[in-house]
Amino acid sequence: MTLPAPISPAPLVRWSGLTHIGRVRPNNEDAFLALTFDEREVRLLGKTGEASLADADFIFAVSDGMGGAKSGEFASRFAIDRITRQMPRRFRLSPEKTSERFAEILGDLFTAIHADLLKLGFSYEECAGMGATLTLAWLTPDRLYFSHVGDSRLYRLPRAGGIEQLSHDHTHVGWLRRQNKLNEREARAHPMRNALHQALGAGNQFVEPHFAYVDHGPGDRFVLCSDGVTDGLWDRQIEELAAEPPPDRATQPAAQRIVEEAVAQSGRDNATAVVVELLAPVPP
Repeated sequence: MTLPAPISPAPLVRWSGLTHIGRVRPNNEDAFLALTFDEREVRLLGKTGEASLADADFIFAVSDGMGGAKSGEFASRFAIDRITRQMPRRFRLSPEKTSERFAEILGDLFTAIHADLLKLGFSYEECAGMGATLTLAWLTPDRLYFSHVGDSRLYRLPRAGGIEQLSHDHTHVGWLRRQNKLNEREARAHPMRNALHQALGAGNQFVEPHFAYVDHGPGDRFVLCSDGVTDGLWDRQIEELAAEPPPDRATQPAAQRIVEEAVAQSGRDNATAVVVELLAPVPP
């Protein structure tokens, strides 16, 4: 008689998130989200926490708004709110087909946010040109699905070490980097580094979000951040602060370490980070 293979227990997820106005801007146009959901309920999460992936999925997101007056601040919060309202409802329609339909599900979400931001921009003078970047990570027990528009970023820090940018910056400089025509130093100094080709809303008729997924395991980390973080920190610094902090900062949440250091090094923009760490499950 052949016994069935034992089911591996689901990993734990530890997260932290923080946003900071920076040292120059009069208001904070960044926003972030951490929530968990299953077929029954949606729960918003605090800035830090730890939980099992056994019974629910997790959503983490960072958005950076743009627009005159306070419309950029409104745009990023609107994008985050729409995720909370629509993503879990859409998931409950087809939980067994996540891997087959993730791009469709996330694409519908991004399309809806884009359309609503455009409508608000056309309907209200104070919202004209309003838009937002959005980087969203959907964490399941064995995969991280993501979708992205703009120049906020998603990094993967594998358990073996190193750092890899998973999201594609929707800028000309980002395209040059992906073509290996610029290194990180040249990209950070480029005069067009902040010129976006795509954003949700912002008067763009069409957007083409970046969809992809990666497998994960205990020891892997993921960092979502706005461009205020990458303006102040090199990729290697983000890696060190997330995975190898100095002893005097080791007890701080990883997102706090990253955001505070980015503001100290630059602070010209709002800075936001969400750090997600996969941990081995505790044996019974």
